[in-house]
Amino acid sequence: MKISREDSEAELIKNIIQGETASFRILVERYKDIAYSLACSIIKNPAEAEDVLQDAFVKAFKNLHKFHFKAAFSTWFYRIVINTCYSALEKQKKQASVPLEGVALPNTSVDAQTFDLLRDEERKIIINQVLDQMKPKEALVLKLHYLGELKIPEIAKVTQMTTANIKVLLHRARKSFQAMLDKLLGNEKKHLL
Repeated sequence: MKISREDSEAELIKNIIQGETASFRILVERYKDIAYSLACSIIKNPAEAEDVLQDAFVKAFKNLHKFHFKAAFSTWFYRIVINTCYSALEKQKKQASVPLEGVALPNTSVDAQTFDLLRDEERKIIINQVLDQMKPKEALVLKLHYLGELKIPEIAKVTQMTTANIKVLLHRARKSFQAMLDKLLGNEKKHLL
C-alpha cells in the first residue's frame, strides 16, 4: 500500500502536535518557497516578505493544533501567509503616510540570442518581474494555481473569494501575464514557457 503525500503530511502534523517539534522543519522546507513568493507578491519588498513569512510560520506552528485536516495543510497555511501579509500592510499604512506601491522595476529587454543563453534562474527572475508588475490579486491567484498547484476551490478557500471570482481573476491574470511577457520579450517568450 502506497502512502500518499497527504497521509504522510497528516502523520507528520500529528507527530508535531504530540511533541516532535523538530519535524516542523520538514513543513517549512516543503512550503517556504511558494509561501515566500506569495508574500513577495503582496508585500513587494523581499526583506519585509521574509519577516512576514517568518511570522506566518510562527503563527502556523503555534496554531497547528487548530488544523483539523478538513482541507489540505497548504490551503490552511497559505491563508495564514496571506492574512499575515495583509496585517503587515495595514500596520505599515498606519505607521507611514507614504504610499505602499512598490518601486517600478526597470524595463528589461532581452534579444533572441541572449535569451537562449539564459539559465533557469534568470528565467525565474523574468517571470517574477512580470508577476511583480501585475495587479496583486492577479499575481496571487497565478502563484497559488501554478506554483502552489492549488485547484480553484482551494484558492477560493485561501483567498476567501468565490470560485467564480477566482475563475475570472485567473482568466484576466493569464491575459495580463501574457501581454506583459509579450511586451518584455516579444516573440522570445516561447523559449521561456
